[in-house]
Amino acid sequence: MHRLTPLVLLVLACEELPRTYSSAGPAQLLFADRFDGAELGPSWKSTGPGARLEGGELVVEGLRNHPLWLTLPLPDNVRVEFDARAATDEGDIKIELAGDGKSFARSASYTATGYVIIFGGWNNSTSAIVRRDEHGGDRKTTQALKVEAGKRYHFAITRRDGAIQWELDGQEALVYDDPEPLTGPAQRHFAFGGWEAKVAFDNLEVFAL
Repeated sequence: MHRLTPLVLLVLACEELPRTYSSAGPAQLLFADRFDGAELGPSWKSTGPGARLEGGELVVEGLRNHPLWLTLPLPDNVRVEFDARAATDEGDIKIELAGDGKSFARSASYTATGYVIIFGGWNNSTSAIVRRDEHGGDRKTTQALKVEAGKRYHFAITRRDGAIQWELDGQEALVYDDPEPLTGPAQRHFAFGGWEAKVAFDNLEVFAL
């Protein structure tokens, strides 16, 4: 048996190890971003202030529903994985999938163009997958999931033939089955979102299924 030296153990403890929770089957990597550059660059379209790179992470704060859109068009069957952590107990980790790649809130109210996944929304009281209107009745919700401030979570969101599965640290969080899936040229984009809460994202990977 080979024993690890104290120095090797220290390096492993400090290294950010990749996660392998998802098991969505064969997939082709389309895009990845570790957010370790000086600026976001042309792969991202900002629709307002509040998104910045800081310490090797994408930090959003005070977005007020001005999503940060990935400019790369995505296929209908797709898996998106990333790490996220909230700075406070307010939670409110939010992303949008299958949106139009350009829309943002023009008033206090915002109706998304795609599906919105929310972890610890409404002051950390509810988590949800919603179709366009997060305040509407067409959504799947749970009150069992709560965000712990400072804890890093791994998201895996899989969309296949109208069904959206959200996994959190390898466990199924919610599933949304849409009988009329949002498809077509206006439904090809992914975005990081948010309202006021400070949230950090990292290790984004997008796969075609």
